[in-house]
Amino acid sequence: MNVQPDLDFIRTLKEAGGDTLKKCYQCATCSVMCPLSKDGKPFPRKEMIWAGWGMKDKLVTDPDVFLCHHCGDCTANCPRGAKPGDVLSAIRSYAYTFYGWPQPLAKLASSAKGLPMMIGIPVVVIFFMWLISGGMHIPNKEFFAEHGYQQFFGHWDFKWYAKNIFFIVAFMVPSLGLGLFSGIMGISKMWKAMSEQADMNPQYRPSVGQFVTDFIWPSLVEIIKHSRFNECGTHLNRVRGHLPLMLAFIGLFIVTCWSLLKNDVLGLIWPSLHGPLPLTDPFKLLANVSAIALIFGIAVLWSNRKKMETEMSAQATFYDWFLIWEITAVGVTGIAAELLRWAGMPVLGYIVYFLHLVSVMMLFLYLPYTKLAHLLYRTTAYTFEKYRESIFAQNK
Repeated sequence: MNVQPDLDFIRTLKEAGGDTLKKCYQCATCSVMCPLSKDGKPFPRKEMIWAGWGMKDKLVTDPDVFLCHHCGDCTANCPRGAKPGDVLSAIRSYAYTFYGWPQPLAKLASSAKGLPMMIGIPVVVIFFMWLISGGMHIPNKEFFAEHGYQQFFGHWDFKWYAKNIFFIVAFMVPSLGLGLFSGIMGISKMWKAMSEQADMNPQYRPSVGQFVTDFIWPSLVEIIKHSRFNECGTHLNRVRGHLPLMLAFIGLFIVTCWSLLKNDVLGLIWPSLHGPLPLTDPFKLLANVSAIALIFGIAVLWSNRKKMETEMSAQATFYDWFLIWEITAVGVTGIAAELLRWAGMPVLGYIVYFLHLVSVMMLFLYLPYTKLAHLLYRTTAYTFEKYRESIFAQNK
């Protein structure tokens, strides 16, 4: 076989945490120790070979790269200190940039060099929206206690659509839309490339309903239950952080949907529903519990990451730490904004709320280019794994 190594790809992997890949001498200990590796399709051994040879095209179309949960079992038992988990993590980081669209934004989010611009874009956008909204002023304590942040961007008399919601939607929806559109484009390209690599028959496909019920839904259930995550050994306590974090996002999504429905749909019929949720409201309780779960989860992951780096079982990378910082910013500013409203401190409250909007916009805008992209790509890999073992993939 004629191998044409991509030297730039190898250098990128080494910079992103895969600097130990050249220590690998193919003893296969990693594949033996990995609880997720299957007979006939072992990983991460084959990925270590391909990475060492610079076979970029093989790796970015390999679903096994995204099935790795970076539990640390392979790294802990590697006799050469090659850290296969870090290598696969670096490959995933590269893949998110490789599949990302638009490419300038994807590359911006790929390293710490782009961090000032990553923060600056939402800061400028939200500040400009606040400026043109006419709502750029700090309310008094009485107004703040009654309305909270629901008139951050001002108020108008058009009752069918609140001014505050109009301005928030004006920058949040395009940010989320761009993130999701880019993510869908990325996983579509990845699925097509994986199918070609697996030599599947493109003419023999299930119906949409069958594809959802037989492949996507079982994958989602498995991910939510953390079935494979619980098979990991060395850093099993990462589940204690990852699971509440995932459930927290689900809870906060439900609360956000209810808040929009309550204020902007039901509130048109029953005006008394306008205003911040009272503390006794079930959805407010869900919001606070989710916020606490988010902070707890990120604290566990932060602690685990520092421990792994201290024990030299993982390397500190922008790819790993950006998501931790970003989710921390979302959780801390969200809780702080609520506490400042209770305390009747509108000046600090508005500043913190502004920062909260910035952190949420960053979460949406950079979703498909950062480690958060594993929500899309790992789900796709789970689905593809089930699909390639089905009759649809085997029929020629």
